[in-house]
Amino acid sequence: MIPFLAPYARVFAPRGALAFTLAGFLARLPVSMLGVSNVVMIAAVRDSYALAGAVSATGVAVTAVTAPLLGRLVDRHGQARVAVPAALVFAVGAAAMLLCVHYGAPDWALFPACAGSLGVPSVGAMTRARWAELHRRSGELRHTANSVEQVLDEISFMLGPVLAMLLCTLAFPEAGLLTAAALLTGGTLLFAAQRSTEPPVRPRAAGGGSGPLRISGLGVVLATFLATGALFGSLEVATVAAVEELGSGPASSAVLALQAAGSCVAGLVFGALRLREPAAGHFAAGTAAMALAVLPLTAAESLSALSALLFLAGMATAPTMVTGMTLVQALVPAGRLNEGMTTVYTGLLVGIAAGAAAGGRTVEHLGAGAAYWATAAAGALALLIAASGSGRLRAGLPAPHAP
Repeated sequence: MIPFLAPYARVFAPRGALAFTLAGFLARLPVSMLGVSNVVMIAAVRDSYALAGAVSATGVAVTAVTAPLLGRLVDRHGQARVAVPAALVFAVGAAAMLLCVHYGAPDWALFPACAGSLGVPSVGAMTRARWAELHRRSGELRHTANSVEQVLDEISFMLGPVLAMLLCTLAFPEAGLLTAAALLTGGTLLFAAQRSTEPPVRPRAAGGGSGPLRISGLGVVLATFLATGALFGSLEVATVAAVEELGSGPASSAVLALQAAGSCVAGLVFGALRLREPAAGHFAAGTAAMALAVLPLTAAESLSALSALLFLAGMATAPTMVTGMTLVQALVPAGRLNEGMTTVYTGLLVGIAAGAAAGGRTVEHLGAGAAYWATAAAGALALLIAASGSGRLRAGLPAPHAP
């Protein structure tokens, strides 16, 4: 066997590991399709991007508020007992949205249909919780498993929007949301059916009803992920604007995919490494690399240069995200792991939405050339938070700690 692949073979050695990973990927891919599907569908049928954006933002807001609560329920009652009814709630909401759009319901009716977003399960958190349980005795294998998860996240967010756009434009406007709903519901049911790898429900410690941010160090990871999300959101908007300004608008999806591809490559390499230093140090180093890697984007003057720089910038993403989730697994008690990871991941999504809004305003008022400065500012903020909170992270980690 190729030495590089040896850690991945050990990660997938436990029975059922590959099955829940494939089912989890099937369930998480449609999550990245939802925003694009709603926007394209409503804009095409109602001829209003303002309405489309408002409905999509409402869905994101509902998910952001309710996802940590779902995570808490998962910790208390188990993955299958929560994920299955949650997915069915989402399916009902998606069906209501499709019917409202197809049959011309009033605009206001689209907003109550967004209530289905409260049932979007955080499959990424649940798969990471399964890895943490399977490899609870090996920090090295947990590190490699988190790298696998980051690569799958990148692939899903690279393929999902493209698939949604193709379905909505080449088939019919509702095709994107219809497919996403079917995949998310079916994938979640398949994932929940993998009972042999489901983590056991553990009793919560005294005071376990308090918010996860009371856990020492977790607030540092959450705040860093908020800023990191702002970097991702503004980067996407800035890249679309920059590619259009360079006269290659249709290539924006392919150029953006290079950033995700860079992260995938770095994630695979990073997952095969045996790390000796504490995860807190790698987290600060990753945010520093991310902040520095986006700076050259402000000076890109050709499509080829922009493409190469985005690939390089993407390579700093995976190590930061992997070590961030490794820190969450170390900081949060086992009985609150899903809640902790979902809270942090939701912070990332909120940051993406805020960064996209900031990037859009920058493009509108200062032009495409200035948009990457919003990305650079978000990177600098992430670095500042991670560096200043490094002491709190180290203090919150159990000793000895194996990353």
